[in-house]
Amino acid sequence: MKTLLKLQSLKSLWIPKSSCRLFHKQPKLLAPEPFSQNESIRQGEQQVPEYFNFASDVLDKWSQMEKDGKRSSNPAFWWVNGRGNEVRWSFEELGFHSRKVANVLSDICGLQKGDRVMLILPRIPEWWLVNVACMRTGISLILGTSQLTAKDISYRLQACKAKCIITNDMVASAVDAVASDCQFLKTKLIVSEGRRDGWLNFNELYKAQPADHICVKTKIQDPMVIYFTSGTTGSPKMAEHSQGSLGFRPVISERYWLDLTPEDMMWCLSDTGWIIASLGSVLDPWVFGSCVFVHSLPQVESTTILNVRKKVIL
Repeated sequence: MKTLLKLQSLKSLWIPKSSCRLFHKQPKLLAPEPFSQNESIRQGEQQVPEYFNFASDVLDKWSQMEKDGKRSSNPAFWWVNGRGNEVRWSFEELGFHSRKVANVLSDICGLQKGDRVMLILPRIPEWWLVNVACMRTGISLILGTSQLTAKDISYRLQACKAKCIITNDMVASAVDAVASDCQFLKTKLIVSEGRRDGWLNFNELYKAQPADHICVKTKIQDPMVIYFTSGTTGSPKMAEHSQGSLGFRPVISERYWLDLTPEDMMWCLSDTGWIIASLGSVLDPWVFGSCVFVHSLPQVESTTILNVRKKVIL
């Protein structure tokens, strides 16, 4: 039986002892470690660092382990589109590309720590780069599904006071229809091979940026991502997650749930607008140094999923 403590040996990577604090001090629990740690969480004794940033404390640590030869050649990110195109990045390459995007957000768009960016993209590599770039810059990310209408987008932009929106050609016209009503929206970035009036071209700006970027220092309570509820009984509500509640959470809990290793691969089929995409396609597998596998899948097709499953060992 596999051990449930895969991350124990790596705990020092993101829980520096000098910056931790304890809640409600109690005598040390004399119990097996999994039970003891669960009891610590239940009683509010779990060690929590004062500062935490998923990009610098997790992703960059795995990148360094790659450089030191302490991680296998399993990619950190593997994207395919079913038409012969694919993208494979190591953690080092993920860091390289995401730092360039971080420079687009901070230097070109003028965004600062605490600002908010709305992201509406399908399953393309740029979605993952923007996610990590926002971590590096301390920008709060608001995710949306490509099914949002112009009315939906307007409501969300005004409610969250986003200063920037990043999307593609499919959604750009809906944004243009309501942009004048969104007083806080200052910058529109389009992920496209072509240009569009009133929009900055993400691809062109990305290519021109340097790969040097210093990750901001974020406290564990600092905001990280904002999701909107489905609005089943009224207007959608904002649910804000911090570096701790979303980014640090898998460090504590997912070792008992997923039991992944750096040799494993995880494929999450969720739409990029939902929280499960952040969990299953970003945070949870990367905490373990596992590979995030992605198929572009414009819509769920069982035949495609099963065929890919046969070819790719997950």
